[in-house]
Amino acid sequence: MDNKVRCKWCNLKNELYVRYHDEEWCRPNFDDKYLFEMLILESFQAGLSWECILNKREEFRKAFDGFDIDKICNYDDKKIEELLANEKIVRNKLKIKASINNSKIFKQIQKEYGSFYNYLKTFTNRKTIYEINKTTSNLSDNISKDLQKRGMKFVGSTIIYSYLQAIGVIYSHDEECFLYKEK
Repeated sequence: MDNKVRCKWCNLKNELYVRYHDEEWCRPNFDDKYLFEMLILESFQAGLSWECILNKREEFRKAFDGFDIDKICNYDDKKIEELLANEKIVRNKLKIKASINNSKIFKQIQKEYGSFYNYLKTFTNRKTIYEINKTTSNLSDNISKDLQKRGMKFVGSTIIYSYLQAIGVIYSHDEECFLYKEK
C-alpha cells in the first residue's frame, strides 16, 4: 500500500475500497448503463455501508444479469425468489422489488429525456459541485423529490447525494485527501 492520504471514510485495509476511492468515486461517468448500475447499488445501500455493497458488487452484477435494464424490468416472482435466496447479495424483498420498479421508471425517464444523464442535467446544468462534509443538499433534495414523485423507492436525499458523488456530479474528496481539488 502506498502512503497517500485518502478520505477518512476509505478503509485502507480493503483494497477494493481503496481502488473505488482512487479510480471511480467522484469521477464523472455519465454513461446510462453506469448511471443505472450505480442507482440500483445505491438504493441497496440504504441502511447499510457503501463498503458492504461494494464488496458484493460483482455478485450483484451476476444476480442482476449484468444490470441489463430490459431484463430487470421483466423480473417476475420466480426471479424475485431467486434473488431472495442468493446469500451473496443483500436479500431485502422491498429493495429487490424497488430495483425492478425503479428500472421501469429509469427507462421512462430515458424515453422522456433521451438519456438519464439528460434528465440529471436539468438539475445540474452540467456543473460539477465541489463540497465536502455533507450528506444532502438542495440538489439531492430536488432530484430525490422528483424521482419519488415519479414512483421510485429507496431514493431519499441521502441516497441521491451519495449517488451524485459516486457518478461525479458532486466532488467531495476531503481536504487532506491526495485527490482533493477545488473548482
